[in-house]
Amino acid sequence: MNIAIILIHVVVSLALILIVLLQTGKGADMGAAFGGSSQTIFGSAGPAGFLNKLTTAAAIVFMLTSLSLALLSGRQIRGTIMREAPPPVEQSAIPAPQSGPTAQPSQPSAVTQPTAPDAQEGSSPASGGK
Repeated sequence: MNIAIILIHVVVSLALILIVLLQTGKGADMGAAFGGSSQTIFGSAGPAGFLNKLTTAAAIVFMLTSLSLALLSGRQIRGTIMREAPPPVEQSAIPAPQSGPTAQPSQPSAVTQPTAPDAQEGSSPASGGK
């Protein structure tokens, strides 16, 4: 159904563009009044009446297809690219610290820094050696 309406909409859109481009401007009649050639393909009145009616019909069909496409697109359920939110994680209560001998660490922690090897003053590669 949508594809058929879209095809009709595209065809009517192109036809409406062509019909409007075929119509002559208001200033074209002025040139014919002063000796220019008049268009007699569609009759003595020219194509004005026929093209006006065709433009009106194409505009009505264009608006109806636009309205129907808008209504049909609003009713469709579309998927989402977003993932579903994970279920909330329940956080357990942190146990209270125990008092007594087990609460203290068995050995004190000592922070040690690595020691650098003894460097002799004149033997560094930056100073050029002895």
